Amino acid sequence: MSDSVSLTNKNTSNNLLRRDVRFLGHILGEVLVHQGGNELLAIVEKIREMSKNLRDQYASELYDEFKETISSLVPEKRHQVIRAFSIYFQLINIAEQNHRIRRKRDYERSAGENVQPGSIEDVVRDLKNKHIPSTEVQDMLQGISLELVMTAHPTEATRRAVLDIHQRIANDVMELDNPTLTFREREQLRDQLLGEVITLWQTDELRDRKPTVIDEVHNGLYYFDETLFDVLPEVYQELERCLQKYYPEESWHVPVYMKFGSWIGGDRDGNPSVTSSVTWETLTLHRELALQKYEEELRNVMGHLSFSKNIVKVSQELLDSIQLDRDHLDMRSHEVWRNEKEPYRIKVMYMIEKIVNTANPHVTAERKYSSPEEFINDLKIIERSLRNHFADFIADSYIAKLIRQVELFGFHLASLDVRQHSQEHENAMTEILGKMRICDNYADLSEQEKIELLSGLLTEPRPITSSYTDYSASTLECLNVYRIIKKAQQEFGRSCIYSYLISMTRGASDLLEVLVFAKEAGLYRHEADGSITCTLQAAPLFETIDDLHAAPDIMRTLFRIPAYRDSLVSTNHLQEIMLGYSDSNKDGGVITANWELRVALRSITDAANEHNVKLKFFHGRGGALGRGGMPLNRSILAQPADTIGGGIKITEQGEVLSSRYSMKGIAYRSLEQATSALISAALTARNPQAEASEPQWEDIMRDISEKAQTKYQDLIFRDPDFLTFFKESTPLPEIGELNIGSRPSKRKNSDRFEDLRAIPWVFSWTQSRYLLPAWYAAGSGIYSFYQGNEANLAVLQNMYQHWSFFRSLVDNLQMAMAKADLLIAKEYGSMIKDQTIAERIFKEISNEYERTSDLILKISGQQEILDNVPVIQESIRLRNPYVDPLSYLQVQLLSELRAYREDSDEDDMLLLREVLLTINGIAAGLRNTG
Repeated sequence: MSDSVSLTNKNTSNNLLRRDVRFLGHILGEVLVHQGGNELLAIVEKIREMSKNLRDQYASELYDEFKETISSLVPEKRHQVIRAFSIYFQLINIAEQNHRIRRKRDYERSAGENVQPGSIEDVVRDLKNKHIPSTEVQDMLQGISLELVMTAHPTEATRRAVLDIHQRIANDVMELDNPTLTFREREQLRDQLLGEVITLWQTDELRDRKPTVIDEVHNGLYYFDETLFDVLPEVYQELERCLQKYYPEESWHVPVYMKFGSWIGGDRDGNPSVTSSVTWETLTLHRELALQKYEEELRNVMGHLSFSKNIVKVSQELLDSIQLDRDHLDMRSHEVWRNEKEPYRIKVMYMIEKIVNTANPHVTAERKYSSPEEFINDLKIIERSLRNHFADFIADSYIAKLIRQVELFGFHLASLDVRQHSQEHENAMTEILGKMRICDNYADLSEQEKIELLSGLLTEPRPITSSYTDYSASTLECLNVYRIIKKAQQEFGRSCIYSYLISMTRGASDLLEVLVFAKEAGLYRHEADGSITCTLQAAPLFETIDDLHAAPDIMRTLFRIPAYRDSLVSTNHLQEIMLGYSDSNKDGGVITANWELRVALRSITDAANEHNVKLKFFHGRGGALGRGGMPLNRSILAQPADTIGGGIKITEQGEVLSSRYSMKGIAYRSLEQATSALISAALTARNPQAEASEPQWEDIMRDISEKAQTKYQDLIFRDPDFLTFFKESTPLPEIGELNIGSRPSKRKNSDRFEDLRAIPWVFSWTQSRYLLPAWYAAGSGIYSFYQGNEANLAVLQNMYQHWSFFRSLVDNLQMAMAKADLLIAKEYGSMIKDQTIAERIFKEISNEYERTSDLILKISGQQEILDNVPVIQESIRLRNPYVDPLSYLQVQLLSELRAYREDSDEDDMLLLREVLLTINGIAAGLRNTG
């Protein structure tokens, strides 16, 4: 495609986005008039125009008038103005998401033979052009692995009911592109959209209670039901299509390399609501949805299987299987298909009956599917028979897809990870060993003494618990978790739970404790031949900077312990290790966290290589920049290629789930890009091309990290007034009342900074427009090398151009700097009682912001921040004038609410509600929470 054609298409595409934004804006305007009269629309328009003019050209008179207009709003109108801006952002987000799908379709429609960059065909064609033989491609596909793990981390500020309305609006807006719509149909569509936006206006954005864990489970299952069950198999189909196109001499069936897991209902770290019974209910809900989807698919398939024995010859294998079903099934739930000449439909009716019976414990094995493999065997019988009479299209389009769905989702839908804090295990172990008189006070032992004791317990056949002994409620619950896991593996299959993550891992004993508890439940077993079978892997979670430093030696210690090493035989000597991006950032700042995570990846890999252990790294990324957030394909490519050999796991949480997986087109593109990135990384790992200057660059980066960490901790940990500044100038206390998650915002009931979770830490700074965790101290760290020296600047520029790690780091800093706004942030400082503190610390932050911005532009060679990504730069520029009024309103409301609380020692519920509405609105405007 020529540049001029490409530019024309791009401009046309952008015009369509602007059309949708204007269209939805006009509809919202009608709703405002309908619900609040012309006066409401006039007020909103006046505030919008003033905010936009202030952004275009700041003037103190206009600024004063702007603030006066906002502060003079009466409560009823203020409430409506907040909602107007918030809903506007919701509509803009829908338009932008739809536009992403439109751009992909436009590209495919106009590109002809051209292949879209980042697509599956792009990477497969690249393999062919590089003359990678099909045998090596097969080997690469056997080695790649990606598991995307949904978590219930409370970062999704939008209610499910609101997201459902968004989905309907998105579908209607997409229909506007239909060129066959008549004038009347287009008018009907507009009326339909008007009705949906009115419904959105009249639906409460705020939850009236915290969601329960089971509520969160249902929220996670929504994505499997709506998109993933169909989209994930389509990604596999596309990969097989491309492989067949470029390597036609092979017959391709891609192994399972990408799947979804979940923490929802299994993550009990700091959440007392996640009990063993909740975990069991979660697994039951998973199976219910999987079986429901299979029944739906089978009923759909039946409509395409009208093949008659009068016309085609079906296989004897199929006829024999039908007779076997007829002998064992009495069809209590469904009638047998009455037309004996349509054997496929007869077979499918028997299969539906067996699927319905699968979760019924009172049904005999012959009348249900005891495993997904049995279900697949029946599907393959149908597939083989269809191909015998050349019905390949039906076999490929329906049966092969259903087989792939069963391979991906089984009867358990998604593997559930269990996570618990290491201290809980130590407490339970101390009580149990004390009551059995094995050890008087286990908690007081040294680490080496713990290791020796636990290693011995793993080699002994005797149990350490007794049903006749009374234990505390917390210890009983600790033991029940393992019993539930054992029961679940028997009921739902071993894949339903196989990872047990240990938060705040500080030593080898933390993992050995989990294995001892696993042994009590029969998850770690001594077999008669002397071998060990272990069906639950203890996986450490290294979170803080100190934890990352200690991790390699902890793993070396474990790999030297025979009882632990024996547990890895069942995983083919594969060890899962999770790295936390949130707490490491909160602990040491963005530069140091990124650097230390990279160093840890390498050093832990070295430790594993010494003992011939493969590693699967689990990256605990959040959605926000301050918690490691970035597009999925970039998060894969950001890893050193030699550290992904055992596979990758990545958390997907909160608003990331809705933005990435609520629409099929976007979900497909995200998973397609992830596949492309996985294959690219695997190819790089096999053909490493070391960057010549990287050792020197790593030395520079190490020094930059040290200086940045000192700068960061000087403010966060060593400035005695910092916590006061943070708590009084951000909506931290109010965020906990937003009811966006079942989990408390603190690990303990304390006001210590160390006990504050990373999510509210990042969320608060995002709301107040600082975005401090995503950039603070970066400038000082980089300047410590630059020092105004042009030769040193040239080195940094070279690092940016040729070192992917440094480029990704600088580009993420750019994104944070672009979203931050210190003019608005300064307004939040007015809420600090001691203005001396406010002015001093704000000046420190402001100086660092200027230093960081200046260095980014010098290193990148850009005129303005985000010149390298003009689409995002423009989106932020257009959004800011609409976010600004919400920020000013939030400061005003927080000031009033806190003053009221101090005077009356109680809440003004209307003020609190308005504060929470501004939090939702700003989150939608910045497209980020935690």
